[in-house]
Amino acid sequence: MDKQTEFVLRTMEERDVRFVRLWFTDVLGFLKSVAIAPAELEGAFSEGIGFDGSAIQGFARVYESDMVAHPDPSTFQLLPWRGSTQGTARMFCDIRLPDGSPSFADPRYVLKRALKKASDMGFTFYTHPEIEFYLFKQPVVPGQVPTPADQSGYFDHTTTSPGADFRRQAITLLEQMGISVEFSHHEGGPGQQEIDLRYADALTMADNIMTFRVVIKEVAVMQNMFASFMPKPLSDQPGSGMHTHVSLFEGDTNAFYDASAEYHLSKTGRQFIAGLLKHAGEISLVTNPWVNSYKRLVAGAEAPSYICWGQNNRSALVRVPMYKPNKGASARIELRSIDSAANPYLAYAMVLSAGLAGIENEYELPEGAEDDVWSLTDRQRKALGIDPLPRSLGNAIDLMESSQLVADTLGEHVFEFFLRNKKAEYEDYRSQVTEWELEHNLPAL
Repeated sequence: MDKQTEFVLRTMEERDVRFVRLWFTDVLGFLKSVAIAPAELEGAFSEGIGFDGSAIQGFARVYESDMVAHPDPSTFQLLPWRGSTQGTARMFCDIRLPDGSPSFADPRYVLKRALKKASDMGFTFYTHPEIEFYLFKQPVVPGQVPTPADQSGYFDHTTTSPGADFRRQAITLLEQMGISVEFSHHEGGPGQQEIDLRYADALTMADNIMTFRVVIKEVAVMQNMFASFMPKPLSDQPGSGMHTHVSLFEGDTNAFYDASAEYHLSKTGRQFIAGLLKHAGEISLVTNPWVNSYKRLVAGAEAPSYICWGQNNRSALVRVPMYKPNKGASARIELRSIDSAANPYLAYAMVLSAGLAGIENEYELPEGAEDDVWSLTDRQRKALGIDPLPRSLGNAIDLMESSQLVADTLGEHVFEFFLRNKKAEYEDYRSQVTEWELEHNLPAL
């Protein structure tokens, strides 16, 4: 028994933990959980917990349904909102087949494969997300426009706003679970919040993001509110994204930093950006996987709409933040397209794979866009070689379907399930008659 496993078992006894929740995600990024008693935990570490994989979105077909969840002891944390007595803990799981081999349907394993490739190239991949979401008043009724919890705006400091108390409690719980928060503030929309997590390796961060979503929703319920990570819940307000700062390290050295280069951005960093730009369209179905995602990615709506990069240009898909003197370790790039509601394991695997493709194939980085690309005409953007991001889920499906990069990164099983699921979602959406059509077309046609 290794030291981490011994620590978990000892902590369970010392803290009188009565329930352990084993967490994992399905292919779409929804959290799954099974609770076991402490007496079963040692067996779970050695043998895992069996379950019916055919009942989980994207995991297995009926005739190959047996799967086993193996808890990762390094992810052990107490759930602080469950109280100090007879507490509850959680651990993330790796999903395997009965013979012990990894399940190709496990999103965590997809990311691990991508990280292994980076490691073989000498790199460690770090991420730092800025996670946006909305708080709404209860009750939230499906099909009806929700009511924002406040009317504050960007960076507003309002003592009477429920957002301030909410963020304080949420951050307290996150930090009790070992998840470091760097910044928090009110975002641009009424009821919209942003909490930024301190950078970590991509696997730890993906686990943290899944935990973050649970904490945010739990605190919202405690305060009689509803939290939503929907990309665009309000037609006339900004959408919610997960701008993510990424960097590669070679040992203790930031591979994106070059003191003598323009923007202090190394050749490796430039090639990584070039990879993101070249493959941006085909990975969009993973980074922006919902019909509603493409309501957020609209020109001029404070979200990227075009495939370009720039320094300190917030209309660009990829932004290179200004260099801080004597802080080479903080050199990074910011990808601004990812949804807060994306599956973080798959999204980070695709971002890493696209960037590594740029490095492996030595892609040339095009000229940066320092103008507001939303304000340019289509002809001007075409002259600059700036293509649009997918305009709809259907467009994103078409681009991903022909992508060898995405197929190789996700693996055949996840790739085929993801496409099949998204095609069904889009066909269902296309058949719906919207309120907009009834308002604008019914009286006139």
